[in-house]
Amino acid sequence: MASLLIDGSVLEGGGQILRNSTSLSALLGKPVSIHKIRNARKPPGLRNQHRTGLELAARISSAQLTGATTGSEAIDFVPGRIVLPGSFTADSVTAGSTTLLLQIALPLLFFSPAPGTPPSTLVLLGGTNATLAPQIDYSQHVLLPFLRRHFGLPPGSVELEIRRRGYYPRGGGEVKVSVAPVERLCAAKVLKRGRVRYVGGIAHFAGLPMSVGREMVFGARKTLGEAEGLDVTGEDVEVDIRFKRERNEDSKGAGSGIVLWAELEGGGIIGGSAVGSKGIEPYRVGEEAAQELLRGLRADGCVDEWLQDQIIIYMALADGKSEIRCGKGGLALHTKTAIWVAEQLTDAKFEVEEEPSGHTVIRCQGIAYNTCSGVLAR
Repeated sequence: MASLLIDGSVLEGGGQILRNSTSLSALLGKPVSIHKIRNARKPPGLRNQHRTGLELAARISSAQLTGATTGSEAIDFVPGRIVLPGSFTADSVTAGSTTLLLQIALPLLFFSPAPGTPPSTLVLLGGTNATLAPQIDYSQHVLLPFLRRHFGLPPGSVELEIRRRGYYPRGGGEVKVSVAPVERLCAAKVLKRGRVRYVGGIAHFAGLPMSVGREMVFGARKTLGEAEGLDVTGEDVEVDIRFKRERNEDSKGAGSGIVLWAELEGGGIIGGSAVGSKGIEPYRVGEEAAQELLRGLRADGCVDEWLQDQIIIYMALADGKSEIRCGKGGLALHTKTAIWVAEQLTDAKFEVEEEPSGHTVIRCQGIAYNTCSGVLAR
């Protein structure tokens, strides 16, 4: 089969094109040649974490991978067969994001033709909490709960354990993910926002005084409490923002961060986060995370801009028509890029509607991916 040529410079022009193209290639059995990789970045080409992600996807799908060296701007990926269950480990060596490794691998572990197939496991080593990718706590408390709730995943089907924190620049974190596969994903319909019913949060830190955690929580709570026009701390809203100091053996190096999330009556989830750094008071870190959460809530959608782009691949693979109401101000460039990639590799049909209110609704007729029939259920 001839390889499909994917232009890595399109739209966002970053690593997302690489991750989504490779995941869909592996699932659909379609070889891809990706060129102009990360063309919009300086420097362009593969960094260590991207190479590690490609190698992980190749192991899971028994693929032939060529050109995947650090700095390379072109790779060829010829997928083989995905056999589950499996146990896979990926180590970025640096502080490369474990979250981005999870993004490329997770879709590959979701599907099995045999009911009752035991879970597969992923052990991901690298950075867990950095500034240029979602923190791993975002995956744990926003992405995975949304997938379980709206794409028909049984309770306990995907579990994520943060075994060790890995802060920038040392990395060294460890995350274990267990994935019990399903035959297919259900279409997701999340169109009604509703009120905020719960606000959760975790302020994590290691190698720093206990006051760092308390101040991050205080900054977040104070900022949320002073928000105008958004009742996120009212009597009918449960607020549970905690702090946790990691034991020395549960972190490699010192660092801190905070992740907040708001659960909505209509089933949506909005997140906000910030990472601590030298010279920034912990109070300000909590304040920054709360402000990001409030911006997401004021956009008035059912998902935030980071969740938008991460669920596109699952909408394309689902059985039926998914509909997701996003916030005002148009789609994020990452989301537009994810839609473009899905349309290059699948027969999924996307529609993007701009409502008079300023909201955007993404609709997608998924391909009903099902390994029982080789590629598609229909």
